[in-house]
Amino acid sequence: MSDMKVDSILQQIRALREQSPLPSTALESTPRVDFSQLLQQSLDGVNASQKNASELTTAFERGDPNVSITEVMVNMQKAQVSFKAAVEVRNKLVDAYQEVMRMSM
Repeated sequence: MSDMKVDSILQQIRALREQSPLPSTALESTPRVDFSQLLQQSLDGVNASQKNASELTTAFERGDPNVSITEVMVNMQKAQVSFKAAVEVRNKLVDAYQEVMRMSM
């Protein structure tokens, strides 16, 4: 690359940087997230997904014409996947806890 191309690219980068100023530190602009709240929200989402699948299943079994078997099956699969993900997160948390406990001995 020639020096002119490099200088041109550097000028473009500087111009873009000036147009969208970055915060002084990334940590100051990042909102704090409470881990327990995040975990609770995730578990509430899994619970809601399972309740929704159960309600749709019940409605389909009663013969509700507004509920199709496809909708029931898709929601059941969503609930199953979200539950499996929650179990995996729990397993990783337990593994991390056990690892920390081994380190302190």
